[in-house]
Amino acid sequence: MHQQSTRLPWLFSAPVDLAAFAGSALLSFALLVLGAAMGWLDRSVPQWTWVTTILMIDVAHVYATGFRVYFDRQELKRRPGLYLLTPVFAFVIGWALYSESPQWFWRCLAYMAVFHFVRQQYGWVALYRAKANDRQRVGKWIDLSAIYLATLYPLVYWHCHQPEQFAWFVEGDFVFLSLPLDRWLAPFYWFAMIAYVCRASYQGLIGGLWNPGKDLVVATTALCWYLGIITFDSDYAFTVTNVIIHGVPYMVLIYWYQVLGKSNETPQNSAAGSEEGSEQSGPGPTRQDDQDNAPASTSASPRSSGTAWQILIRFVAVVWVLAYFEELLWDRSLWHERAWLFGSAWQSNAAMQAVLVALLAVPQVTHYVLDGFIWKRRSSRQLRQLTRHSEEPSTRSTGRPAS
Repeated sequence: MHQQSTRLPWLFSAPVDLAAFAGSALLSFALLVLGAAMGWLDRSVPQWTWVTTILMIDVAHVYATGFRVYFDRQELKRRPGLYLLTPVFAFVIGWALYSESPQWFWRCLAYMAVFHFVRQQYGWVALYRAKANDRQRVGKWIDLSAIYLATLYPLVYWHCHQPEQFAWFVEGDFVFLSLPLDRWLAPFYWFAMIAYVCRASYQGLIGGLWNPGKDLVVATTALCWYLGIITFDSDYAFTVTNVIIHGVPYMVLIYWYQVLGKSNETPQNSAAGSEEGSEQSGPGPTRQDDQDNAPASTSASPRSSGTAWQILIRFVAVVWVLAYFEELLWDRSLWHERAWLFGSAWQSNAAMQAVLVALLAVPQVTHYVLDGFIWKRRSSRQLRQLTRHSEEPSTRSTGRPAS
């Protein structure tokens, strides 16, 4: 039996973790209940919902990656080839795809997005496993089966039933599967969920090894994806259950990492963190068996550019402004759906449209690709500190905004 842990393995702190994961899920459920009461489940997404979820969360979290890479000159210099060539290749390949077939462009982009969404939830689970120093092989397979099936089973159901009221990007971007794969997969899904609950309960009740953050990620992912895709055939339901739990925790991580985490890092620590490694952590592809035994930085003074709240406001303002201008270009050049917010449509021919669509998709594709590289723990002292086992001494601040 494991020795009972004296501290719960929260990533940032109990209040921040609960706000990021439980808070975002509760907001999703509250909006779902509100939508049912107001009759929005059978209609298109209301305009205010689109602004607050798609614009201010979904699109904005893509630009949050800029604070991890492109707004950090030191990080940009560390891997210039990867960071500069990724958007170039994203544009060239996107332009070629859209010029050949708009349907295949959107299909490829949709499956890239799906891969990214699924892997992000796996990444959170792996972060919590590392934080708890959970090295049990059987436990690892139970955790991974639960989080993967929590996302993949609803996606398989989607492919087999093709909902009429919503799509990932555009109608028909997912292929239709005529086989009843969802019925074949359902027993494995429920077995994985039950196995996870049994192991988590045993670990907590018998071993005293509670991991509430990981449990929250698995539970909220399973509930939101099941309700948003399987239970309801609704554009509104899919939007509020899918977008919020994906974008909000990611922006919390970026804010902690780049804006607050850097304030505790000395030049020596930064140099030590530039060494590349194979183990990964965070919303991207992850392995959880690397631990950092180096002492944490003792420099905990805030950045001279302002308090934590000022930095938070600046961070949110930047990603919201960038998100607005991207959506303005999308709407005026292609969608023509929200003249009240973005202005009148622009007229463009097919060749110009291919260039514009490929160009506007660059931030999104770059976000998807880089997310698989920038969360390697051996390449970042902040991430090693984030996943330090809870019982190891640490002087790192929790990352909460200063009062």
